[in-house]
Amino acid sequence: QVQLVESGGGLVQAGESLRLSCAASGSSFSLNVMGWYRQAPGKQRALVAVITSGGSTNYADSVKGRFAISRDNAKNTVYLQMNSLKPEDTAVYYCILDYEVGLRRYRSWGQGTQVTVSS
Repeated sequence: QVQLVESGGGLVQAGESLRLSCAASGSSFSLNVMGWYRQAPGKQRALVAVITSGGSTNYADSVKGRFAISRDNAKNTVYLQMNSLKPEDTAVYYCILDYEVGLRRYRSWGQGTQVTVSS
């Protein structure tokens, strides 16, 4: 049983910054991937960024150079620093945790936090 609690969303103007946080509680795993997806109105849910327990990262092309993902393994918390925000970044942002139990893989989702960027 894993629970993800997100915070940090809000309303900002274009060019400003936000930092999202997501803390995982419940069962912990030394090998896992944490990250963020987002879903804008009328669009499919899409990957934003992911980070492994070892610190390797991957970003969607649309956010490279503007967003930075990081994690605190001791707190089992992942962060998303969002700089130079654009109106097209407006979406519900969802935290994810991917982990393995034996030969089986699982994904847990947060409830989502709204990010709105005005022009």
